[in-house]
Amino acid sequence: MANTPHGGVLKDLFARDAPRQAELLAESDTLPALTLTERHLCDLELILNGGFSPLEGFMTEKDYNGVVKENRLADGALFSMPINLDASQETIDELAIKPGARITLRDLRDDRALAILTVEDVYRPDKSLEAQEVFGSPDDETHPGIKYLFRTAKEFYVGGKVEAVQRPAHYDFLDLRFTPTELRQHFEKLGWNKVVAFQTRNPMHRAHRELTVRAARSQQANVLIHPVVGLTKPGDIDHFTRVRVYKALLPRYPNGMAALALLPLAMRMGGPREAIWHAIIRKNHGATHFIVGRDHAGPGKNKHGKDFYGPYDAQVAVQKYQDELGIKMVEFQEMIYIPDRDEYQPANEIPEGTRTANISGTELRHRLRTGKEIPAWFSYPEVVKVLREQNPLPSTKGFTVFLTGYTNSGKDQIARALQVTLNQSGGRSVSMLLGEMVRSELSSELGFSREDRDKNVARIAFVASELTRAGAAVIAAPIAPYEEARQQARELVEKSGPFFLVHVATPLEYAEKTDRRGIYKKARAGEIKGFTGVDDPYENPVKPDLVVDCEKQTVRSIVHQIVLLLESQGLLDRL
Repeated sequence: MANTPHGGVLKDLFARDAPRQAELLAESDTLPALTLTERHLCDLELILNGGFSPLEGFMTEKDYNGVVKENRLADGALFSMPINLDASQETIDELAIKPGARITLRDLRDDRALAILTVEDVYRPDKSLEAQEVFGSPDDETHPGIKYLFRTAKEFYVGGKVEAVQRPAHYDFLDLRFTPTELRQHFEKLGWNKVVAFQTRNPMHRAHRELTVRAARSQQANVLIHPVVGLTKPGDIDHFTRVRVYKALLPRYPNGMAALALLPLAMRMGGPREAIWHAIIRKNHGATHFIVGRDHAGPGKNKHGKDFYGPYDAQVAVQKYQDELGIKMVEFQEMIYIPDRDEYQPANEIPEGTRTANISGTELRHRLRTGKEIPAWFSYPEVVKVLREQNPLPSTKGFTVFLTGYTNSGKDQIARALQVTLNQSGGRSVSMLLGEMVRSELSSELGFSREDRDKNVARIAFVASELTRAGAAVIAAPIAPYEEARQQARELVEKSGPFFLVHVATPLEYAEKTDRRGIYKKARAGEIKGFTGVDDPYENPVKPDLVVDCEKQTVRSIVHQIVLLLESQGLLDRL
């Protein structure tokens, strides 16, 4: 029989509010609306479906203070993570958010009304105290949870209960998205009485399979692989790839041992606090046991280069509340491969001097990036296949070469020559975004104020990022005079593939002297306003990937330098 929900009753608001949902939907159209962020959406979904039981809304000040200071809600119930709806003063004033007000909570993705919040209080939190008590530091923004608090979360929190209007719309892996109620029914249908839940935000390999199988057998239980598919740590592999990995791995379990379900959670990377929270969530989903390993939900290093949390802090925290949690912790250490036996064993069970083998995360990424073999003892071929599909070799990836410099610096000539060189080599499509071409086709309504120039660069970056994602070689050659806009362009494009900033540092005097079109002459005469280098500044790039100069170099030699740069990253192996 599935575990009793935390607090004794599963707060499934969809089931409870079903008779009223038509009324609530009609009412939602008449109320002020707050559009939720992705993190809010994750939290709200788990409030509505009972995953955060006993919560029935976003925390009031009393609940928030109790959780921050003592891991307890105002009524004394154990709960370790603040669940907050933050809002700015502007939003509070605009929507008239105050005690007693009713507010529609809408999905940013499709404007769907998800719930109605009845406001109980609006309060200003002590974020430094929250950071210290929940994450272990008052101000270390190398921790993603602390960074979110101070950089993203607004200054006020809004507390109050919610009523369910509609379920959030999902379009991926619908067969694997179970609410706590549905997952409990699934376990009952399968006849599972004891379920060991495994939390993960990373791909799973053979060591993870061995760990979970051992855990299940030690408890004579079944395994629930319960990966987070909401928000995880920045830089983590996307959930689409990870879920394909989990699905590929599932047949490797003994027949009928394991099931897979997705958890739309926004992680905080809170180590010990997070482990307690995860245990509560899995208990609500019907699990009777929960695996807590080394470094559970830790964010890595702090600003001093040391781990934020000790390797066993999470296990100690869960153990402290074991009886109250009502879900049994299964402790597991790192699993290590023993080549002489072709098997994995927990690190603490391996005799000293035994020959072992391992592939670190860094080494795995290197092997994926370079095409080097990933041995079967480390991961299963079907898992490697999924990861290789998502991590193509550099020679098949798209990239962007972003040339910046004065008008007539030679950047357009370099761009055209580079385009010809890459087209000659073949292997990928080549797209070019010259400054004047973009101005006429994409940004014709923009002027030359700083704001408009930044918008122009942002549009170029957006197009470049999409083309890069699709595997194209992109050559962009705007003036792009401002460092901040160039940096933002880099950050956007690098989400899709490599970005190379080439500063065409041809001196202004030379660019003006060789200007046969007379553009500089018109700018000097005041016929053209806001002209870069004349009456508008150009900020030299701080950290360009390459600096070239058409006064001192030929276009051919500059193109060759760019090609060598691309080759050094393995992007032109086909040449």
